[in-house]
Amino acid sequence: MKIGVSLPVRELGDDIDLIVEFAQAAEELGLTHLRVPEQVYRAGSGPLHEPMTMMTYIAAVTRKIELVPSVIMLPARPTVLVAKQAATLDNLSGGRLRLGIGVGKNPEEYAALGADFHTRGDRCEEQMELLKRLWTEEIVDFEGKYDRFSGAGINPLPVQKPIPMWVGAAGLPIDRIRRRIGRQADGWFNLCSPEEFPGLRDDIYREAEAAGRDPSSLGVEAGVAVVGPREAEWKSRVAGWREIGLTHLCLRTLGGGLEKRQHVEKLREAVAELPSI
Repeated sequence: MKIGVSLPVRELGDDIDLIVEFAQAAEELGLTHLRVPEQVYRAGSGPLHEPMTMMTYIAAVTRKIELVPSVIMLPARPTVLVAKQAATLDNLSGGRLRLGIGVGKNPEEYAALGADFHTRGDRCEEQMELLKRLWTEEIVDFEGKYDRFSGAGINPLPVQKPIPMWVGAAGLPIDRIRRRIGRQADGWFNLCSPEEFPGLRDDIYREAEAAGRDPSSLGVEAGVAVVGPREAEWKSRVAGWREIGLTHLCLRTLGGGLEKRQHVEKLREAVAELPSI
């Protein structure tokens, strides 16, 4: 099981030096990936940097750690621009991008971005199809419901052909999102409980098989907070997810009321305890 960490961007705010220190500490400690959330427009949520831009900055000050925006609100963004941004980040980082995507749930955010909230699921599925082609083909002709063009390409193509796309959804995903994961995605970010997980996994695997895909090729990642109300049980939760068979796990230092500098310290403490789990 690969273990990474969520960058506590709200807590670190505009302290760019500390953001860099946290990212470099995660890499130095041997963690495999770094996740950054997205929130382009929402009042009163605290500071959140745009994740593709933030990851590009972090790519320049790290060498090995995988970079995981998780998740960008894909249907609110122009498909070709996402393809170009992601390919650029993948090239600049030496092939370290894993792109987390979702559809969001805030109509006001879609309105502010000039996108249609009500068609977001349908559009996302078309975008996923198109992104894979743009990342693997020099020239693309596409006639979809939302995107139409001919003779287009995003030279240079990314290092990874295609860039892996993982789907995120809150709680227990609805049937359509389960289908989307099984039929189109490379993995998913799991937010349900260990008790609910087997049923969800079985549904997604059935969708993958129906699409002629190998279910075992799909990755899945859960998060575990090492601070806050459940701090005392974080090690048992990591062990439980490992036993279930997750491919990835994300540690979180956010949400526990830590001071800025304590996030790096808490991360070091948690990683030191991982071998005992």
